[in-house]
Amino acid sequence: MKIDRFQAFSDGIFAILITILVLEFHIPTYREGHLLTALLAQWPLFLSYAFSYFYVGTLWLFHHDYFSMLKRIDRNVNILNLLMLFSITLLDYPMSLVADALTTRNRADMQTAFIVYDLVALFISATFYFMYLYLHRHQELKNPAVTADFYAVIKFDPVRSVSIYGLAIVGTFWSIWLGAILLAGGIIFHFLAYLRMSKQLALAKGSAA
Repeated sequence: MKIDRFQAFSDGIFAILITILVLEFHIPTYREGHLLTALLAQWPLFLSYAFSYFYVGTLWLFHHDYFSMLKRIDRNVNILNLLMLFSITLLDYPMSLVADALTTRNRADMQTAFIVYDLVALFISATFYFMYLYLHRHQELKNPAVTADFYAVIKFDPVRSVSIYGLAIVGTFWSIWLGAILLAGGIIFHFLAYLRMSKQLALAKGSAA
């Protein structure tokens, strides 16, 4: 498979997922003259959607930039990419769970919803780690301009993400809001890690120019 076809398929999956996320919005049931109150009551959905959109967008940026360094792909990269995309497409479900649990404000339900979101996020980070590891061991797939030093800078980022989400799971059992903060921190960490990876990739390409 050519790189452009590989990326086009992946981009399509990301586009569909983002579309599915926004489909969770529905006109609330309200009495005439109380639409604003009904809309404000939907704040959990708006909040969980905003974080999930930011998360998916960051993952897409990662995917786009990271695979731009490849000169070709093989069957195993395709398989790992399918696993990665599978993990990412699961995000709509925990997003809906979190929004619903925050609406009802039941402690047990919120705890379960945040843990499910953590588990999906942990799974996503694990698939990125396996992809990083495989491509590091198969340097022949990469653009010659990208050296092993590039991998050395970013290789532990997925492990750090897994650790953050693992702590979030443990923290949720002690305090739901601590778990929520750690979950949000993990998503923000992805974006910061993306900025660092993008900078390193630009340096690698620039040094070869």
